[in-house]
Amino acid sequence: QVRVVESGGAVVQPGESLRLTCTASGTSSIGKMSWYRQAPGKEREFVASITSYLTVNYASGIGGRFAISRDNAKKTIYLQMNSLKPEDTAVYYCEALYDRAFWGQGTQVTVSS
Repeated sequence: QVRVVESGGAVVQPGESLRLTCTASGTSSIGKMSWYRQAPGKEREFVASITSYLTVNYASGIGGRFAISRDNAKKTIYLQMNSLKPEDTAVYYCEALYDRAFWGQGTQVTVSS
């Protein structure tokens, strides 16, 4: 059984940076991994993804503030978030593809002055 665990969420001020981490376990390899987020009262939305070949894709509107990276050996992805804005406040979820999609429990990011 694949397990996905996110970490790194915190309360930060506008303009600050944060790095989220997501690790998959329970399998020797994992396919595409992605970050999604869900703000209060809104639907979950795609943020960024990265394949095992390190091909990346970002949601429009991220504006170059976020960067996704991956360590295949560790089955871990990262989301570096810079110049954070209050509208980035959300629960950030990680999705890992194996024989199906597996999701983590999420990590809360709050951007507030």
